[in-house]
Amino acid sequence: MEETGIAGAPDSGANAEHPAKHHDGGLLAIGLFKLVEAAFFFLLGVGALHFIHRDLGDAALRLATRLRMDPEGRLVGFLLDHLDTITAHRLRQIGVATFFYAGLRVTEGVGLVMEKPWAEYLTVGLTVSFLPWELYEIVRRLDWVRVGLLVLNLIFLAYLVWALRRKKLIEG
Repeated sequence: MEETGIAGAPDSGANAEHPAKHHDGGLLAIGLFKLVEAAFFFLLGVGALHFIHRDLGDAALRLATRLRMDPEGRLVGFLLDHLDTITAHRLRQIGVATFFYAGLRVTEGVGLVMEKPWAEYLTVGLTVSFLPWELYEIVRRLDWVRVGLLVLNLIFLAYLVWALRRKKLIEG
């Protein structure tokens, strides 16, 4: 039996030639997460460069006051002690490193949103390369944020490997 289109007319087969592409929601979610990460690290880099030749200690005290924290408290004192050691050169290094990292995340994110296979391989490679550092940080100081980020990255990694293997089976 012949399929019919609008008003009972025979279907021209145009839909059969250009079937609707199924978009991968997992890749989209991971890609969007990478783009949010990129925005965060870009802003961090802008902040680092903003504070070159400025008094970090004074800015921290103003922030502590706005947040209604005790300027004489332990946390604020700890921060002030460590902020004094950050030089303009170090802030430039932080800025450049975070811009580079943001660029990597933009590349991953845009590629994954566009469902490019190279982006899947890139993300797998970068995720695997950062795992030793993440594990070191957890061993150095265990907290839920670090463990949560590690688990999230492992989930992303497992999904990407699964998606790549599935594509390889379908194509090959």
